[in-house]
Amino acid sequence: MGTTREIIIKNTHRGLRYEDGRLTAVLDAGRYELPAARRRWGRTDPVVEVTLVDMRERELTLKGQEILTADKVALRVSILTHFKVVDPVAAVERVDSYTDRVYSDVQLAARRSLASMTLEEILTNRNRLSEDILRDVQGAAGGYGVEILRADVKDIVFPGNLQEVMNRVLTAQRLAEAQLVDARTKAEKDVLEARARAEADQVTAAARREAVRLSAEADAAAHRIRTEAEVEALNRLAEAAAVYADHPALLRLRELDTMSALGANAEARLYIGFDKHTTPCGR
Repeated sequence: MGTTREIIIKNTHRGLRYEDGRLTAVLDAGRYELPAARRRWGRTDPVVEVTLVDMRERELTLKGQEILTADKVALRVSILTHFKVVDPVAAVERVDSYTDRVYSDVQLAARRSLASMTLEEILTNRNRLSEDILRDVQGAAGGYGVEILRADVKDIVFPGNLQEVMNRVLTAQRLAEAQLVDARTKAEKDVLEARARAEADQVTAAARREAVRLSAEADAAAHRIRTEAEVEALNRLAEAAAVYADHPALLRLRELDTMSALGANAEARLYIGFDKHTTPCGR
């Protein structure tokens, strides 16, 4: 009587059941009895084997991969990959070791991606590198039953003092960009100020023209008033002269009033011609 052996498959795994090397079933989680091989009546029962495949998400790290960038800079890159088996049959039968194959595919994808990027692009856009690796590996891994969940650049190590040199280059570029922004801002400011001055000049010219017009009108009005006053004064003087001509005593009275007013001023000096009022001596 033959014996049997028992196998328990956990929920985290799947079992590939082989009879004499041929796949007969994919076993889910549970308890299974496998017949023991025995020989009877000149024939041997099939040999039954179960290969367990871990279906959990797993982590694989590629450390210190030395890769040349597009501008011939050697970098050491570490890449963290998360993957899981989605097709246990393909993972076991299509490749010798799907873990080793994931490692190789990620390594080659990283080399291809880095070789197409400059050092500056890698420094400023790590996400692109991770996205390129993930996109490249996903298709290949799907062919042997593995799903790549993540492929992130964990570390980048630069040779020698390249980091310091790169920092100076980036600083110089940022300074140049800042100077360009300042120059553009100043140019835009100058344009705005020139436009404002032009508009102000237009307003000032209009105001100046208006001021000139108003000043001319004011001068004309003042001249008219002065002319009218002078004419009025001349008319009054003419009237006074006519009155004085008709009445000489009024002119004499006017002279006496004027002399009286001047005499009230202590600083006034009066020079009166007495010669016409005197007679020569001896006469």
